Amino acid sequence: MWRVCGVVCACCLALLAQDCSAQSQRRPSFTCGGNITGQTGIIGSQGYPGVYPPNTKCVWRITVPEGKVVVLTFRFLDLENDSLCRYDYVDVYSGHVNGQRLGRFCGTFKPGALVSTSNKMTLQMVSDANTAGSGFLSVFSAAQPNERGDQYCGGRLDKPSGTFKTPNWPDRDYPAGVTCSWHIVAPKNQIIEVKFEKFDVERDNYCRYDHVSIFNGGEINDARRIGKYCGDSPPAPVFSEGNQLLVHFLSDLSLTADGFIGHYKFRPKKFSITTTPPPTTTQPVTTRPIRRGGVWWGGAWRGESACECLGVSCGRQQLLPLKYSVDLCRQKCKRRGTLESNFCSSNFVITGTVISAVTRGGSVHATVSIINVYKEGNLAIQQAGKTMSTKMVILCKKCPFVRRGSLCVTSPGLNYIFMGHVDEEGRGKVGPHHFVLAFKSKNQKALSVLKNKRC
Repeated sequence: MWRVCGVVCACCLALLAQDCSAQSQRRPSFTCGGNITGQTGIIGSQGYPGVYPPNTKCVWRITVPEGKVVVLTFRFLDLENDSLCRYDYVDVYSGHVNGQRLGRFCGTFKPGALVSTSNKMTLQMVSDANTAGSGFLSVFSAAQPNERGDQYCGGRLDKPSGTFKTPNWPDRDYPAGVTCSWHIVAPKNQIIEVKFEKFDVERDNYCRYDHVSIFNGGEINDARRIGKYCGDSPPAPVFSEGNQLLVHFLSDLSLTADGFIGHYKFRPKKFSITTTPPPTTTQPVTTRPIRRGGVWWGGAWRGESACECLGVSCGRQQLLPLKYSVDLCRQKCKRRGTLESNFCSSNFVITGTVISAVTRGGSVHATVSIINVYKEGNLAIQQAGKTMSTKMVILCKKCPFVRRGSLCVTSPGLNYIFMGHVDEEGRGKVGPHHFVLAFKSKNQKALSVLKNKRC
């Protein structure tokens, strides 16, 4: 199997396109977007393998011969990493206009082969003003709709009932690095019921690796996610709110398992729904209904502004005590305790510089360039060369108050000691009750001693 590295020679690219003899030794030039037709081809981000430019939006529209489908494979991917791909990302759609989104990708994880439902596919890459990478390199080819090998799965399901399953089921484990999206569409006056007959997907407490996500509607949208599942217990039956449902399966590049087989059935809108699935198969079942755009506080449903203040996702059920939630951002901003008294109670302890900070509602979403890590916990840390960074949410934008700094040696900005907790996506969470202090050289010795402390 050919593997394409960060700097790709022209001959390797030509082999991928199956036309080596026609290529010279010149490196191809990739531009921002375009219309591409043919049986096969290569698409790269603008300037690949160099760093892609900031503040751009590039759209590529692929068309293969009528009667065939488009199969797209990413050979290389290096975009700013974020668990929700909110900053720099590549969207892949089936079709050219109003098509189903097959996935959104960022970081360095390469999904499996993506297959359109027609002879058209769209790629859209968006970059913001901050961190960049080398972009992406992908290869597309035309295939017959029924030529779906082990790596291909997903598609549109619009019959009154049917079955969907992982690649290789039931003969062997599903492959690593696969993405499958089944878009189930019922008549407008009906809803959809999904049941899993057998289910075995790599287990993780938060389903961060291999998982199945089910969404209301026809695209991946965290605000409309019904549940996220992994482990070896079949999820409870799932019911759509409307006439469309998206079942999205993803496997990473490590452990695999048996996979699953699921069945769907159209139901009348008045069908009695008696079971509500939990957000993930590894968390306890709750009897409270899942609702969108807010958060549960003390038995009542509160709006999205509350979610922003708390720094939690409004896209799934949240069960939080009323007093803690209401008082969190209203309490007097005063640092409590010392480095020593807060070290063991914190999930992570780092020193760093805030290089980007965006206010969202009552919270600040920041990117921190890390100077030193004294306690890592489950904090998600990205590394590019010798530079490390992490994403962090300051739950209340005025407490603790932090300022953006500069990485310039000639005019360094403020550096901070951050102590806090980590959410299920690996982001640091810092509230008024956590410990944040402007970092000075005199703190270095105390932190070095604490690093070796047994908590």
